[in-house]
Amino acid sequence: MALNLIKLCVGVESVDHLRDEINESRPAGTRAHSVRITTRMAPKRADELLAGGSLYWVIKGSVAARQRIVGMEAIRDAAGVSRTAIDLDAEVVAVRPRPCRPFQGWRYLRVEDSPVDLPRAAFDDAMPPAMRRDLLELCLI
Repeated sequence: MALNLIKLCVGVESVDHLRDEINESRPAGTRAHSVRITTRMAPKRADELLAGGSLYWVIKGSVAARQRIVGMEAIRDAAGVSRTAIDLDAEVVAVRPRPCRPFQGWRYLRVEDSPVDLPRAAFDDAMPPAMRRDLLELCLI
């Protein structure tokens, strides 16, 4: 059975900003299929995370996006400290925003407690951001 993680996305302003950050981190002219983040604590339930789980990102106080977890690896950083590398699919999927208080590190998030994905139409470039926010709050998109 799959299990998800939830983590703060510090320094990112929006889902589009997260996508831009991922695109800018790639070497010019390439398309990365995964993105690697590191964390100090190793998830003890890695098998469940790798069975179809995602990392849900908290952006500006709301769970707003997710990326599928595609791999994990124990590594050592430059100072020799043990870390866990989590490989994420490069595709960022917007989810129905849900408020979330700040916390440190990451937390497990059960599948049944996870926000649902937003339809692609919710991010139509022609729609003004204020209108999009209002329609989301009314659960119309």
